[in-house]
Amino acid sequence: MKFVDQVLSLFLSGCLVLATAPGGFAAQAGQSAAPPPVQPAQQTPQQLQQLVAPIALYPDALVAQILAAATYPDQVVVADRWLQQHTNLKGEELGKEVDKQSWDPSVKALTEFPSVLANMDKNLSWTSSLGDAYVNQQQDVMNAVQLMREQAEKAGNLKSTSQEKVSKQGQTIVIEPADPQVVYVPEYDPWLVYGAPIGIWPGWYSYPGLYLGGPGIAFGFGFGIGFFGGFGWGWHNWGYDWHHHGIIYNHNTYISHSRVFVNRNNFNRAGGFHGAGGFHGGSSGFHGSAAGQHGFSASHAQSGTHSGAFSGFNHGGAARGFSSRGQSSFGGFHGGGFGGGGFHGGGGGHR
Repeated sequence: MKFVDQVLSLFLSGCLVLATAPGGFAAQAGQSAAPPPVQPAQQTPQQLQQLVAPIALYPDALVAQILAAATYPDQVVVADRWLQQHTNLKGEELGKEVDKQSWDPSVKALTEFPSVLANMDKNLSWTSSLGDAYVNQQQDVMNAVQLMREQAEKAGNLKSTSQEKVSKQGQTIVIEPADPQVVYVPEYDPWLVYGAPIGIWPGWYSYPGLYLGGPGIAFGFGFGIGFFGGFGWGWHNWGYDWHHHGIIYNHNTYISHSRVFVNRNNFNRAGGFHGAGGFHGGSSGFHGSAAGQHGFSASHAQSGTHSGAFSGFNHGGAARGFSSRGQSSFGGFHGGGFGGGGFHGGGGGHR
């Protein structure tokens, strides 16, 4: 019996060595049990058109700021809530306080347009999908912007006014402020303004001051940008290079350093992505110190029909409740009501 026990002990020891050795049973089992992370699908041209529809008719520099800021959805939320808590700050005083923040220049720039920033916060799933699409399909996104502008022009809804100048550079449609010191954000129904109706982005919330019921385009109060001119992130530092399909910031090509979204081209070459404050494996949502500080967690990043960190989070549904309650919450972060989110006529003033 003792002999049998010794043989059995030796047998089990041998199995243990094989199981734990490099390339052994355990390693092989681990390899087969760990499939490659699932990558979000590329947006189709139709989905991209639907995605850019709410901003395609904005001035070029504002489109550039929005696309860049959309790659930092966590900062968008924080900046919007910060503005709501500092409604007493105006003009240059506001600019000085914004300048102290650690946000990306694109997010700082959008504090000049509080209703635009608030819209991105309330439609967080859309913002996230926009940022993901810009990171991974930059040229396709800008092609979609141009296509939507062409459709709006053919529908008779895009033309020069006293608020904005619409011109063509070859086949490219360019939109600029008519007055370089005052920027007007057009109000329109993004699902009707392009002629034939297009599908509404899932969960879309129509933010007051940016939405016009019915066809056509209207303009509210202008945003004076004079007081923000002295800051490196201000309006005049932004533009778009349509020829190279890139955002221009401070006379150079803008490069987002956000780690919220996986660059799928780099991911596929490197075999994976691991970055603080970003996606791990491309599907688990926000992790790391940057996200954790603001109350985001993976439990809110469910799978959905659209890519992006908040794809499955129907912020539109939360926003509808927001409109009746006067406040909203996301992942433990609570913000106030619409304060600071609407139009501020001459908010930057004229010099």
